[in-house]
Amino acid sequence: MPEAISNTSPLLYLYRIGAIDWLPLLFGEVWIPAAVFDELKEGQRKGYDVPDPSNYGWLQIVNPRAMPSEWLSLDLGVGELAAMALALENPTRVVLLDDMLARRTARAAGLTVWGTLKVLLESKAQGLTDRIEPLVNRLSDMGMWLSDEVRQRILALAGESSS
Repeated sequence: MPEAISNTSPLLYLYRIGAIDWLPLLFGEVWIPAAVFDELKEGQRKGYDVPDPSNYGWLQIVNPRAMPSEWLSLDLGVGELAAMALALENPTRVVLLDDMLARRTARAAGLTVWGTLKVLLESKAQGLTDRIEPLVNRLSDMGMWLSDEVRQRILALAGESSS
């Protein structure tokens, strides 16, 4: 079973569609850097509907030892940068990222990257859900921007046709 490191957005989206509890079923361990914990706590403080990382015993806070200086000039958030740096130090772990620049940067560094949609595909493949189309629709409703092409491709990969 793979192990993962997550940025904020996959946790947020999976929480909002009721699928966050699938993460410990897909991954042996899920790490988040303190920056991600802090982003979620700040969202809570502001009254947003975000997961409380303290409620998920399977989430472990682990910080990177260093930050690649060349990444600091990129237009990425502190949670993304910390998650990617931690993944660079632990390259056998999957890093969960949704932001396109973060995903490209992580892949260029040789990391294995999954986004929220890949988590849904794997969840279906492992029998955690029969259909992902309602979840993909809810992601759109929750603010995740999905082009029609990406939506169609994900549903085709899941063996589901768009309705």
